[in-house]
Amino acid sequence: MSDTLRRNLALFPIGIVQKLTELTARQIRYYEQHELIQPVRTEGNQRLFAFNDVERLLEIKKLIDQGLNISGIKRILGPLEAHSDLPNKEEQEKTGEISEQELHDLLKQELLTARMNRPGVANSLIQGELSRFFH
Repeated sequence: MSDTLRRNLALFPIGIVQKLTELTARQIRYYEQHELIQPVRTEGNQRLFAFNDVERLLEIKKLIDQGLNISGIKRILGPLEAHSDLPNKEEQEKTGEISEQELHDLLKQELLTARMNRPGVANSLIQGELSRFFH
């Protein structure tokens, strides 16, 4: 699986993103309304964010802290490409990309490996948040 594909996989609900970015849900929705981010929506209309969304939110936060307004941020960050790097199911089947279950297993293995390779070292926030999805 390519790094670009991994970084665009929508994995995080808004609560996790709030913890990672220290932004409020209202701020995150506001940036979405202004098309600075475009989280994926589930069938139940829940927002799911990718690593790239989190990084973009952190960039937005940094620019806001520097005194820029939304218009200035849009100019600096440019137009948002809505997860165009993500292949659809047919493209995945043609290219042999992994299924969601295989991705789940891969992420779980990476979390377990990180824990074993660094015993006694506190897990990163992302590892802690991701670990709640695996039992």
